[in-house]
Amino acid sequence: MKSLQETYAPSNRCFGCGPANDKGLRLRSMALGDELVCDWMPEPHHLAFDGIMNGGICGALLDCHSNWAAAYHLMKKSGAETPPCTVTADFHVTLKRPTPMDAPVHLVAKVVESTDDRAIIECTMTSKGKLTATCRGTFVAVKEGHPAFHRW
Repeated sequence: MKSLQETYAPSNRCFGCGPANDKGLRLRSMALGDELVCDWMPEPHHLAFDGIMNGGICGALLDCHSNWAAAYHLMKKSGAETPPCTVTADFHVTLKRPTPMDAPVHLVAKVVESTDDRAIIECTMTSKGKLTATCRGTFVAVKEGHPAFHRW
């Protein structure tokens, strides 16, 4: 099954979610009802210290997954055939506990508020059934003239 990134932005080179970035995280977000879900497995170079994933990698995963939740929501809300290019206006990550390296992380993002051009998203990261991190952020659809306007 194709992810949203592979479907709508196959040439995207974003470090977190770009399918065309061979050195990136290559996050694969899937729509499941009103939520976006993703399972992602850390690799040895995502290490912070023995057995634990780097917090910055956790943040990048939460940011990109949330951004795609916003883009997909705004596309559906407007009846468009493709998602608008969205960017992060703000996001706050809370690291609840260390995220283990030896198991996949599971991300779930949902829209909690939206207007025509932005969405506030809440996202969780779990590993081995335990909550390891959360994120809440605002993601905005950009207009022509913004550097990210044609990124996908």
